[in-house]
Amino acid sequence: MPYSVLVVDDEALTLRTISRGLAAEGFEVLTTESGEEAVKLFDQEKPDLVLLDIVLPGIDGVEVLRQIKAANPAGIVVMMSAYHMVDRAVEAMKLGAYDYLIKPFHLADLTATLQRASEMLALRVRVRDTVETAKGQYDFGRVVTRNPAMRELLEIVHKAAETDHTTILIQGESGTGKGVFARAIHYASPRASQPLLELNCATLPDALLESELFGFEPGAFTDARRRKEGLLERAHGGTLFLDEVGNMSASVQAKLLRVLEEGTFMRLGGTKSIKVDVRLIAATNTNLKEAVALGHFREDLFYRLNVVPVYIPPLRDRQEDILPLALDLVQWFNRELKKNFTGFTPAAADLLVRYEWPGNIRELKNVIERTMILAPEGNIDAVSLPEEIRDHQRSPRTEPATNGNGNNQHLFSTLRKLEEDYIAKVLKAVGNNKTQAAKILGIHPTSLMRRLKKELASPAESPSEAAGSGCKTQ
Repeated sequence: MPYSVLVVDDEALTLRTISRGLAAEGFEVLTTESGEEAVKLFDQEKPDLVLLDIVLPGIDGVEVLRQIKAANPAGIVVMMSAYHMVDRAVEAMKLGAYDYLIKPFHLADLTATLQRASEMLALRVRVRDTVETAKGQYDFGRVVTRNPAMRELLEIVHKAAETDHTTILIQGESGTGKGVFARAIHYASPRASQPLLELNCATLPDALLESELFGFEPGAFTDARRRKEGLLERAHGGTLFLDEVGNMSASVQAKLLRVLEEGTFMRLGGTKSIKVDVRLIAATNTNLKEAVALGHFREDLFYRLNVVPVYIPPLRDRQEDILPLALDLVQWFNRELKKNFTGFTPAAADLLVRYEWPGNIRELKNVIERTMILAPEGNIDAVSLPEEIRDHQRSPRTEPATNGNGNNQHLFSTLRKLEEDYIAKVLKAVGNNKTQAAKILGIHPTSLMRRLKKELASPAESPSEAAGSGCKTQ
């Protein structure tokens, strides 16, 4: 894409020459001979780059730079100055100028400088787009929950995220979404545009964990041939997420405590303290209070990490969230897998809600993906769900009751009730939007309205009435 350049110089010939040269290189060029006008044009036109002479009538180039940077700290400005004005050019660099050129200069030198500036601008745009995408993906508003405790938790975490330095400890079983929460915290914080680095403390041996976290100097150990920056240095200004922090050895815990207390650390083999500004988020699926009591985790480190404690309940304790989460995942995998699934049959929905989900949301996501790959499109039926979920429901209280004539009347009653319950859950999941609910259910909106009116108008059916009417899904 062509970048726009605002050229500011009080010499008309110089202005004309530069403008023609840059236009020939594909830049869109704006020009002015006045510093005051340059500030106005920058505010109105928002050019990508500014080429700014220091000597101008009225306010000079350094003051123009100061005002541009006040309006947009990320603005990229290249200064132009005569040789005897180098001191002013250095002052401009301290104020945030990208580079400076000494007059007279060749057009090739100018275009090369602006091309480098353009590459930096493109990188900034990519970083900004990445951050915006991540913000959308990990926004707290996208967390699917109907559970009152989870809603209260989200409010607490969102408030904590808005602070700049507060340490947060996330606890919960494996698969509950601790990593998702950590990323949402980062992208809702003032550090969102800075690095977010992650380290799983359970996957590395102690020596490697220490070198990854703190870095090392040449000669620190046998294979340390050159200096390596650790994650703490690389996360400077941003966030470091330490997953499974309860697996740290005592020596690593002591060094991490120093980081939290003093904001400093030393590389392995180093003698110099390094100051860092890092927001720490820790997570664990173990009970750290019990670990402290058993002497496996430092008590002082626990209290340093536990400034804002966050406990994510397991999915089995949030039954009202299972179906909305499953429906959300269906829509997600429809896009990812180019499929067209509409929802679940009442029997499948009942199996999902009754299952205990030991792997929590991670397991639910894997089940939905696997089912959508193998099952026919449309509503997912119970027979399409994995065997472990179907088997989990095989208990005496869910088996069909048979009367003396061999008629499974209780089965028909149960399916009718499942259908009513499923319709109610879908309506709740979509905020009572009947058109959207009908689409998920795979029926016409008129059919849905007819069923809802029938439920309101009729008293509960007896088993014999239910057996006579059936429960046909349209």
